Amino acid sequence: MTFPTFLILVLVAIAKWFVYKKIRRHTQRKIYSQPLPVEWESILKQNVSHYPHIPEKYRLCLHGLINLFLNEKAFIGCDGQAITDEVRLTIAGNACLLLLNQNKDSFPGFTSILVYPNTYIVKETSYDGLVETQHNSVRAGESWQRGQVVLSWSDVIKGVNHTTDGHNVVIHEFAHKLDEENSIMDGLPVLRQSTDYKEWSEILNTEYQSLSKRVTHDSNSVLDEYGTHSPPEFFAVATESFFEKSKQMKQQLPKLYGQLSQYYGLDPANW
Repeated sequence: MTFPTFLILVLVAIAKWFVYKKIRRHTQRKIYSQPLPVEWESILKQNVSHYPHIPEKYRLCLHGLINLFLNEKAFIGCDGQAITDEVRLTIAGNACLLLLNQNKDSFPGFTSILVYPNTYIVKETSYDGLVETQHNSVRAGESWQRGQVVLSWSDVIKGVNHTTDGHNVVIHEFAHKLDEENSIMDGLPVLRQSTDYKEWSEILNTEYQSLSKRVTHDSNSVLDEYGTHSPPEFFAVATESFFEKSKQMKQQLPKLYGQLSQYYGLDPANW
């Protein structure tokens, strides 16, 4: 192949890519702007944290994000779990809270959401030197690196029925999806500005260590102790509390709240 021919092929490929992006943006805008059916809003009021209280501009944004999410994600029922409008809207609505004021696509990099009726069991393998041990792990949800999200519907409902306890498995697992946007799940998502990383790392690391100390001294109240497992789990747990225990976090952990508020572009304590 001659160089001019190769160059022409490259230019054609680039042109096709720009046409594809333009068509996709047009399609997304059209889907985003579609109004939600009236009956869907009653489900959101019942099953989405903060929905009745969020400012009107965010509520309309949430509707558009839900439209995009439902268009791009496939819901798969497991062990007899039916996929109803309530299942789809509850998961989409809670997940899209995380995107309300972010210039992001609808959680790119995966398309499938597996929903079990209850907690489910997975086989885990651990190693001690050359000794391999397998055991069962009971889970309410998980996010596979660059892969699907798995959720227990009973735990989803438990989370949305207790909106101030800091436990919301949908928010938790989709926080992991934001975390992995830089190709590694390490508790450090893609921040808004390059200058934000230094302060984020300092404050999140300090708060991570402080949580371990509070758990040890049985004086923890804002963040779930599961956040001590690792920096990624700390970020996911902190995100749950940011949305569900906003006022407590803002009062008791103001620096952590400030970092999450800057990252999400939201101030839910004032909703």
